[in-house]
Amino acid sequence: MPLLMALCTVVGILIGTFYANHFSGNKLNIINSESNRLTNLLHIIDDQYVDSVDVNEIVEKAIPQILAELDPHSVYMSAKEVATSNDDLKGSFYGIGIEFTIREDTIHVQNVIADGPAERGGVIAGDKIVAVDGKPFVGKEVTTQEAMHKLKGEKGTKVTIGVLSYGSKKVKNITLIRDEIKTKSVTAAYMLNDDTGYIKVKNFGENTYGELLIALATLSQENLQHLVIDLRDNTGGYMQTAVQMANEFLPAKRLITYMEGRKSPRKDFMSDGRGAYQQIPLVVLINEVSASSSEIFAGAIQDNDRGTIIGRRSFGKGLVQQQISFPDGSMIRLTIARYYTPSGRCIQKPYKLGDETSYEKDLIERYEHGEYFSQDSIKHDGPAYHTSIGREVYGGGGITPDIFVAEDTTDMTSYYKQASMTGLIMQFAYTYTDDNRIKLNNFREMMELSDYLVKQNTVELFAAYADKHGLQRRNLMIRKSHRLLERYINARVIYNMLDEEALAQYLNLDDPAIAKALQVFRDGTAFPKKPEEKTE
Repeated sequence: MPLLMALCTVVGILIGTFYANHFSGNKLNIINSESNRLTNLLHIIDDQYVDSVDVNEIVEKAIPQILAELDPHSVYMSAKEVATSNDDLKGSFYGIGIEFTIREDTIHVQNVIADGPAERGGVIAGDKIVAVDGKPFVGKEVTTQEAMHKLKGEKGTKVTIGVLSYGSKKVKNITLIRDEIKTKSVTAAYMLNDDTGYIKVKNFGENTYGELLIALATLSQENLQHLVIDLRDNTGGYMQTAVQMANEFLPAKRLITYMEGRKSPRKDFMSDGRGAYQQIPLVVLINEVSASSSEIFAGAIQDNDRGTIIGRRSFGKGLVQQQISFPDGSMIRLTIARYYTPSGRCIQKPYKLGDETSYEKDLIERYEHGEYFSQDSIKHDGPAYHTSIGREVYGGGGITPDIFVAEDTTDMTSYYKQASMTGLIMQFAYTYTDDNRIKLNNFREMMELSDYLVKQNTVELFAAYADKHGLQRRNLMIRKSHRLLERYINARVIYNMLDEEALAQYLNLDDPAIAKALQVFRDGTAFPKKPEEKTE
């Protein structure tokens, strides 16, 4: 027995030693070192997995999943996504200078940017790009991302495009030299009437504040006495830009916003009193898509009682991301803090860790709950706060406007919904523009073009087009939705032929939010009044 026990002990030691040595570099370290688990796991997979795998691809898929467990706005972006994302906010990119749409697996030039490479090369709106650098570029491979990849590039590099002009069957090759293409975030600036200016801000980029100052200076020469800043559908951008813009309208030593996080000490952003428009009556328009920097600006104006907020409750993004780049050009946007309005409210809407689906469905749930149609349906999850003069405002889910404007559904029908949601209206508007471009080129002003389109009965033309493309004609519904259909169709044609400012001018003609803003100015109530004290 002693001999047998000794033999078993020796065998046990040998087996234990073998496994310890064989797996000491992976399994044991994974157990004993929390910080190295993922690294070691990848080493094990790369070293011992039954099939060959691309570890980099695994990492690309794993990082988004890890970040999704934190919050809805901590995200991973590939190098390509980073480049595309930054173009909008930087205010420029290098390319050929066209706006395009993809129809029937082909690039259609929608607009040509003035004095860009494409215009200098003779490309005109309505042309089709069917080849790039001598190779056909049509069919299923033609996606927006792939088209941008082929047409954008380093400044000074050449690209040859095969262009098929309207009415021609011969492809002509045009060699273009890529150049810097400016993009605007202030897409409209004009006078609504004799003394009221309107400025549309699409996003908060590097050049937005400068563009705002130019727009204000231009409008000031046209008797600017009241101002509407439209932030509807503006999803945000750089926080510092929002701070600069708010500073232009606030007196000195007013808190604009502050940010604070577990590892980020509180940082206040104050006005310096140098703004040139501290006294102008101001209205800010927002809706459910207005987010992030839009909410910083609107919150600063509201909490300081500097102007009136009109529209619908904003999105509710109150998280601050820091960009952390990787050597390959990819990066993560990691939430490091929350930002707060001057009254102390965090406007970030509630979310559950890892439940990104519910977070993304929030706007749909608001619609179904009736919030877009009734102010009484707005649910405030946070406590009440108070502005500088004591007005009640709420956090926990976006900026609630001072004056609510419901979404217009008076003439809505299932026919209109299907026509708009399937993209048929957009397709028809482009086809109509393309087929009538010679005639439409005679109109350089929005009102002239609008009057012409009304006379052409574009709704009837659309109904015939839609019937041939799978949307059965419904005469009663078409009559009920005639105003909505005409507005949508003609707006897209006007945009195709003119620009974003012309589009804004057309849509604002019968916009109820604009009407409310003008009423506020007429009544002299743009500056909020102190609430009356309640008596028992």
